[in-house]
Amino acid sequence: MHHVQLAIPPGGEDASRAFWRDVLGMTELDKPPVLAARGGCWFRGGGLEVHLGVEDGFVPARKAHPGVLVRGLDQLAEVLERAGHPVTWDGEFPGHRRCYAADPFGNRLEFLEPERS
Repeated sequence: MHHVQLAIPPGGEDASRAFWRDVLGMTELDKPPVLAARGGCWFRGGGLEVHLGVEDGFVPARKAHPGVLVRGLDQLAEVLERAGHPVTWDGEFPGHRRCYAADPFGNRLEFLEPERS
């Protein structure tokens, strides 16, 4: 997979940067000029690329979500909580620890870490 795209409302780029870059520590990528004219922003980190596209009539994805493999799930959960993004823990995914959080617009995000043997 090359990337995951999530929708954001018009004008949501600064809040996206504050979350994806400043909270999650991802690097913002330069969009190609023809695509940059559409708004939105792109980020890369930890082998994952996230494209955030502006959608008129935006409605957050509350069920559909990317499942992101991470190292240091507890530390990530602490960072999210400190930044005002509540975490919900879910122990029902065999072989993994996982939690859910939402981006600034209410899009659901799942973070998973394989259990240690």
